[in-house]
Amino acid sequence: MDTVRWIVTTAPEIFLLLAIAIGTILGRIRIRGFSIGTTACILIVAVLIGQLGSFTFPPVLRAVLFSLFVFTIGYRSGPEFFASLSVRTLAQVGLALVIGATGLVLVLVFARVFTLDTGTAAGLTAGALTQSSVIGTASGALAQLGLPSDVLKQQEANIAAGYAVTYVLGYILTLLFVPFVAPRLMRIDLKAEAKKLEAELAGGAPPKTENLSYRKFQARAYRISASAGRSVAAIEAEIGSRTVVERIVRGGTDVKPQPDTVLETGDDIVVTGPTAAIVAAKPVLGAEIDAGELLRNLPGNVIEVLVENRDLHGRSLREIVDRLGENTRGVFLRALTRMGREVPLSPDTRVYIGDVMTLVGSAGNIARATTQVGHALNTSDRTDIAFLAVGIAAGLLAGLASFKVGTVALTLGGGGGALIAGLVCGWLRTRKPGIGAMPPAAQQTLSDLGLGGFIAAVGLGNGLAAWSAIQAHGLLLVGMGIVVTLVPMTVGTLVAYYVLRMNPVVTCGALAGAMTVDAAVTGACDVAESQTPVLGVAVPYAVGNVVLTVLGPIVVAATFTG
Repeated sequence: MDTVRWIVTTAPEIFLLLAIAIGTILGRIRIRGFSIGTTACILIVAVLIGQLGSFTFPPVLRAVLFSLFVFTIGYRSGPEFFASLSVRTLAQVGLALVIGATGLVLVLVFARVFTLDTGTAAGLTAGALTQSSVIGTASGALAQLGLPSDVLKQQEANIAAGYAVTYVLGYILTLLFVPFVAPRLMRIDLKAEAKKLEAELAGGAPPKTENLSYRKFQARAYRISASAGRSVAAIEAEIGSRTVVERIVRGGTDVKPQPDTVLETGDDIVVTGPTAAIVAAKPVLGAEIDAGELLRNLPGNVIEVLVENRDLHGRSLREIVDRLGENTRGVFLRALTRMGREVPLSPDTRVYIGDVMTLVGSAGNIARATTQVGHALNTSDRTDIAFLAVGIAAGLLAGLASFKVGTVALTLGGGGGALIAGLVCGWLRTRKPGIGAMPPAAQQTLSDLGLGGFIAAVGLGNGLAAWSAIQAHGLLLVGMGIVVTLVPMTVGTLVAYYVLRMNPVVTCGALAGAMTVDAAVTGACDVAESQTPVLGVAVPYAVGNVVLTVLGPIVVAATFTG
């Protein structure tokens, strides 16, 4: 045991890394499809390891780790957050605000009724509202109050205790509420409503399984006979489905396809578009030919494009095609993903900033369309470390600013400042794609490492005091946590459905987004037997990340008594 204590004193970073590793492994374990999650597991493991002795970590380590995490959240959510400030997404923004405001009121009521200290109130907020970043912003706000070191340490321990007790329960309740309770409150059958929404998105027709008209794209070659004397525009219009004549070869010479170009007998043409439409076009064009050389010389591409054009935010695919006009010629959408989940495709499917389009077509056509939509994702992109470092530094500097609310100096702290900086940098990246590159894989790594390291440092450094706080307030925290988790979602569901008139299927996805529990979307999709709940996730998730994170300093200012 003496050896262990010596290691704790000499190299506490070893236990920090062990807590991250063990917590991450435990967080991946699924029992009947359910897992607690890595964040909660890392904290629990860290608190338990913290019983071995007194761990001390430099404040700068925790500040850097948390700043990396919260800056990445802002960077990822920035484009969606600023684009969500529009009439088209106002209802979804409203739902996220209702949930955050209701949760805040409940925490403050409990703090007054049960005389909760500031740390416990902040931990309750972080855990019950399932937003881990509140731990950092609340800790940062407490550090600005000039408290004695022993008092500050106890408050941080109480934050960890409140979070550890309420997070797992809040997470589970959210997973159950979204697919099962919310539909009952709205008095709807989620599966039936999802089918109805699919039909509406398909223009009233029964939904097409697998959306084959979008997914199956081909280029084929034909020798003109039946269509001789007709223009390219007339042939494309008759075939339909946005089919495009990509190439015309006449007597061994290329002829540039223009809408008014008239085809002649014997012309070899290449037609691109949905497979079903092209195959059915044989009587219109003539005999299909084996023209490998024609097709080999037609460069094709399948490219993932990040949606960044604010003018497209909240618009349907039909509206986007009409808006972009000729820029979409010869370009087809094979898939649309939102927060890593595939979105059902139809002409009325709405697109949001941050979505990823998988575009299919010739290289030239895709390049033209990409400039109108956003920028192509390149897995070989390297993170712009200079942009990242300057952005976080600017955020930390902004976090030093404070203003008085009564006798308390209210400040965002370093975490809140880094969040705001991340939002601005993420938005700036959409305006100037040449700077600030941070590929999705890098974002996930920085987020996981930053949050995991910060949570482990909090748990280890406050393990002994946190365990005592859990033993003293455990049952009370459980009861308050249940209320703070369920009541905001209940109020949010009723307001969204009966006041904001949101579609009930979209409401379920929006609830998961506003609580930032994306796993709840999977449950809603499973119950609905449809991917349509994903349609409501993006905007509330971006707004919820910001709104819930800034609750940390607000709770500190409202509950601190000096």
